[in-house]
Amino acid sequence: MAQEALPPPARAARLTIRRTPVTRVAARALGYLGMAGAVALIGLPLLWMAGASLKTRQEIYTLPVAWLPETFRWENYRDAWTAVPFERFFINSVITTVGGSGLELINGVLTAYALVFLRFPRKNLVFLTVLAALMVPVQITIIPNYVLVADLGWVNTYQGIIIPGAAVAFGTFLMRQQFLALPREVIEAARIDGAGHLRMLWQIVLPMSRPALATFALISIVAKWNEYLWPLLVTNTADRMTLPVGLTQLQDSEGSSEWGVVMAGAVLVIAPVLAIFLWAQRHIVEGLTAGSIKG
Repeated sequence: MAQEALPPPARAARLTIRRTPVTRVAARALGYLGMAGAVALIGLPLLWMAGASLKTRQEIYTLPVAWLPETFRWENYRDAWTAVPFERFFINSVITTVGGSGLELINGVLTAYALVFLRFPRKNLVFLTVLAALMVPVQITIIPNYVLVADLGWVNTYQGIIIPGAAVAFGTFLMRQQFLALPREVIEAARIDGAGHLRMLWQIVLPMSRPALATFALISIVAKWNEYLWPLLVTNTADRMTLPVGLTQLQDSEGSSEWGVVMAGAVLVIAPVLAIFLWAQRHIVEGLTAGSIKG
């Protein structure tokens, strides 16, 4: 015999756990407290850096810490720009970031498309290889990459900075997961209409994956812009140094650096990336939550 169903009130009582108003308020307060702590942990060092970029060295060493300077020293930014070839560093960073991020996007998108929409032998093995690459620390590949770049004569060149990092496993994984979440009905309709792979990628898949693509692009841009170790190893003259490497030239090896000028240089380094993040933050949230809810 079929098990007798519980009456609606009893079933509701067993399946529903009600929260009291006090519990809801406490949970919300803890959530806001956690967010405030995270904002303070991330934001206070940036606020101190911005304030220190307008101070003298004596004010920076003064305790207790004064968040605002007595007199705003805007000349720190001028000194940071003129003390080293900052304009050359900026151009180098733009070239390597645009070139490196562009190649990462192209490789990541095309690889993810092939893993989702093409049929070929050992496709799952290829995907497992991509996943395995996620577990390999970047530092392990530095020596083989440097030997290869040196053999090709690419030391102290743009291609020597860009090419070894032209592909990233994380981007392939992110775009593959996004492509898998696309509605299959739209993909099948495009195939029935005779759309080829390039047309389907350009006109259907990428427009529907714009949030994930923006997320991938921003992660790649931030990583390339802030990369320090590889450009430090592969460049040996100022005309090819990027901003993170060139910024170290503002520091005095004897420890008597003008830290206000150094902090001004640091602000100039992070300002472009911060502006890009503020512009693309809506797409980033959509990209990170894409595929989490099906409707």
